Amino acid sequence: MCLAIPARVMSITGDKAQVDFGEKVLREVNVTLVDAKVGDYVLVHAGYAIQTMSEKDALETLSLWNEVLDAGTQ
Repeated sequence: MCLAIPARVMSITGDKAQVDFGEKVLREVNVTLVDAKVGDYVLVHAGYAIQTMSEKDALETLSLWNEVLDAGTQ
């Protein structure tokens, strides 16, 4: 199963970006496949940003992920 998770771009250096998946989870991802800027939301799969997305869609998707994760801990 493949999963892609939204993240917010915090900084960009060359082809790499520091992204925030929420709750202080920061990772470096490759952004060569998208035209992302600091503050944008991107969809991340396997270390690559594969699509930019609206803040509304990203936050809605993250909220749904949190519901799934919370259900798994109960």
